[in-house]
Amino acid sequence: MPTLHRVASALAAASVGLVSLHAQTPEPSGLPGDHFSLPGALELFQKSDSPEAFEKALNASGNKVNNLDLNEDGEVDYIRVIDRVQGGAHALVLQVAVSESETQDIAVIELEKTGDASVTVQIVGDEDIFGEQTLVEPGEAEDEEEGEEAPAKNALSLRTFKVVVNVWPWPCVRFMYAPAYVAWASPWRWRVYPAWWRPWRPLAWGIFHPFRIRPGFAVVRTHRVLGAHRFYAPGRAVSVTVRTRHAGAVGRYRVTRTTTVRTGPKGGKVRTTRTTVRRGRRH
Repeated sequence: MPTLHRVASALAAASVGLVSLHAQTPEPSGLPGDHFSLPGALELFQKSDSPEAFEKALNASGNKVNNLDLNEDGEVDYIRVIDRVQGGAHALVLQVAVSESETQDIAVIELEKTGDASVTVQIVGDEDIFGEQTLVEPGEAEDEEEGEEAPAKNALSLRTFKVVVNVWPWPCVRFMYAPAYVAWASPWRWRVYPAWWRPWRPLAWGIFHPFRIRPGFAVVRTHRVLGAHRFYAPGRAVSVTVRTRHAGAVGRYRVTRTTTVRTGPKGGKVRTTRTTVRRGRRH
């Protein structure tokens, strides 16, 4: 009987733990960005020796960064990497061929040289994938915003960093700023992929979600790499199919502002602006 009692107690404790874990798991927003880890992508970039190696790492199932299926064929999409360079700035674009005629940018890693041996980096999630431009960078966290007024940022933590990290020591950064570097442009396209790549079935949200968060990387408010974003933005690739398919989820997520003008007590005009944040549950 004591043995049965211990077993029953252990099962009860396990059940409570499972219920607690389930309660802490946020609901998916319905955005494609639910299935891609911006911090994870930046972590892979940090560990890669070149943009080509970074592209290969992005498309390896074991890294648990990419879980996208934008064309809904039941297989995870191949992400190609294209480097656009202007002066001391790089815009490393992460892009999916949705069909033979359409491509969709998932995110862009923006780098800017700020000194002889100083480079700033951020990854910017595309607004049609994450609901709004979502900025992630490496750093030492100082605090985390809480409260209903803080943007959800797709269940990634919103933080303020004490120090902006100089990523000049990262191997891929040194490679890209070498004098002989030739800007990388992935040779792969719709239905033409490398022989080593083996697509897999996307993981369920509940399984993939924990992999989206990576220590040492978090969402921030400040857009630091303005030069790279300025020349990248006009050429951003947008798929009409992706935008149409996820228009409802994106619309629910985005912030809407309603401005009302009414007459004040002395006949003057009073302008009232109300902001409504429509989103899923915070992480």
